[in-house]
Amino acid sequence: MRLVALTLVLFWRTAAQDSRFAEREPEYRLQPNDTVEVQYRYTPEYNTTATVQPDGSIALPVTGTVRVAGLTPREAARAITAKAAERLREPEVSVLLKDFVKPYFTIAGEVAKPGRYDLRGNVTLIEGLALGGWLTRESAKHSQVLLVRRKDQEWGEIRVFNLKSAADRKRFDEDMTLRPGDMIYVPQNFLSKIDRYFRWTGLANLGLLAR
Repeated sequence: MRLVALTLVLFWRTAAQDSRFAEREPEYRLQPNDTVEVQYRYTPEYNTTATVQPDGSIALPVTGTVRVAGLTPREAARAITAKAAERLREPEVSVLLKDFVKPYFTIAGEVAKPGRYDLRGNVTLIEGLALGGWLTRESAKHSQVLLVRRKDQEWGEIRVFNLKSAADRKRFDEDMTLRPGDMIYVPQNFLSKIDRYFRWTGLANLGLLAR
């Protein structure tokens, strides 16, 4: 099994040298415990540094509470600008990321070493499985490896990766690059119905970790 895992990773690295398989890096999205600096171009007296709270919001002098978790810094700047415009004339706001939570991904289910791993550089789903010690038993569903990803403040997405088919056909261009906060889940039993999109607040209700 470990020889298969090594072979898969080596095949992926060969394919990754082809620019056709490159995936554009997504913009960073703010999350709780990140620290941002909010700057007002014309009214610098309102400039401030704030930490994203557990509920995803920051408290600012002009706007009060603004929810920014799940937004990129540019999107957060637009949200703050919209609220600041209620009190200031044509404000221009920028948001700078000063400190952030170290990127990570999680592996769960039928793997040798489930847990949280630092996301250093470009790591793919197959490489993530290798870091997690690979699938632990023959009963693990190689054909239904799940990638759970948060899309925005409200929605999450589940993508299914058929590891067995990719290995049989040597189609490793189908491998997916992990993003901060992703979860790889390897089920033991076949999941008959998987909705691609779900409300993120209902993640605990999906029942994946209990299978």
